Amino acid sequence: IPGTAVSEEAAGILGWLVCDLRGEHLRSSGARLLQELSQCGSFLPEQEEAIRAVLSSGNTTLGPPAAWSAFTLSQLGGLLPVLDHSILQHIPK
Repeated sequence: IPGTAVSEEAAGILGWLVCDLRGEHLRSSGARLLQELSQCGSFLPEQEEAIRAVLSSGNTTLGPPAAWSAFTLSQLGGLLPVLDHSILQHIPK
């Protein structure tokens, strides 16, 4: 992968290898990888940090955490364990 940003096409080709990308790739790729990442079993700390940065930015189809609903949380699926207090505190009750 040239550079650190991964396109949606490249993510589709990589398949499960997306789960092994470094945090800088996840951060640079933004929301494009969230769907694939939600299928991963676990993450390294740097990957978790990058995923939290992408989700808390609000620059995803999910919007900012303050706009999330129960449906949004169900869409996050395997990414739920990555959410920490910095994100959870903004989600409406």
